[in-house]
Order: sequence, then C-alpha cells, then structure tokens
Amino acid sequence: MKIDELLEIMKWRNSCRSYDASKEIPDEAINNCIIAANNAPSACNKQPWRFVIVKDPQTRKDLYQHGILPGLPMKWIPDAPVIAVLCAKSDAIVHWFTPLFSKIPYYLVDSGIAGEHFVLAAAAQGIGTCWIGWINGKGIRSVLGIPRGIQPIAMFTMGYPLEKRNPAPKLNQTEIAFFDKWGKNKN
Repeated sequence: MKIDELLEIMKWRNSCRSYDASKEIPDEAINNCIIAANNAPSACNKQPWRFVIVKDPQTRKDLYQHGILPGLPMKWIPDAPVIAVLCAKSDAIVHWFTPLFSKIPYYLVDSGIAGEHFVLAAAAQGIGTCWIGWINGKGIRSVLGIPRGIQPIAMFTMGYPLEKRNPAPKLNQTEIAFFDKWGKNKN
C-alpha cells in the first residue's frame, strides 16, 4: 500500500451511525480487522487488547441496554450488524507499576492503538464503524461474561454504511504539530 492510499482511508474513515441491516459482514472481513489490531505495537510487547465480536441480535440489544452510560441516546447501536467490544488485559508491572512513575496508562494507549488498527482495517474494506467510549464497563462485563482482570474500554459498531459522509473538518497542521519547540511551526 502506498502512503496516499493509507491517508485516503484515514481521511474518509468517520463515525458511521446508520447501517445497511440487510448486508451481513463476512467473517473474513472481521478476521482482517482482528489481524490488523493484533499487529499493533505495545509497551513491552504485552499486547493487552482483547476483542469480543457480537453478532447475535439479542446480545447487541443487551449491550445497548446495559453497556451504555445514561444521558446520550444512541438508538442506532442495536441495529448495527456487529458490535466489537475492545477490552484490555492488564499486566501488573507494565500496566500498573510503571504508570505510578510515568502517569501514563500504557494498557489504554496500547489498546487504543490496536482499536485504531481495527477500525482502519474495517474502513479499508468498506465497513463503517463508530467508536463508542461512553460505556458502562460493569454492564458490558455482565452481558458478555467478561472475567476479572479484563476491562472493557470501548465498543465499535460495525456495518456497511447506508450513506457516504464527507470527511469531518480537521484542524490545520500548524495547530497540531510543532517543530523543535512548542509553538514553533515548520518554516
């Protein structure tokens, strides 16, 4: 793949909230997303990410009812043909001890990288996704039978989009990237 192709996928990947319910996502496409996620880098190669792929309609409804925090109605969630739940398995030393010094929760950083690999792989296959962080981890754990030591951290709805949306406006590069010192833009 050339950089132009990758940047184009990244440009057009957006949060999809309306899916073609008549189009099933093939297992091979989901597996491609899992392979992409599993190729993500991680601190000390601990690979904390875990995914639960949910296709069952009743389980998707249960996730909507018990796995979303109140206040933001997201009624389209159970209509998505697939919900992927991103979880993290933490390691005592890398994910709990070292952050006491660095103040950086590496398991969340690592899982976020894997999650982005997952949704970009979906976009490359024409599959829309929406990353949902407004979740009730306890509710998700109960619905899916997730064991202790594994933390649900996000859900991605997945499906073929009903419509193609234009890319969202982005900040100018001079607002997000500095060179040599904070606030210094490239000449």
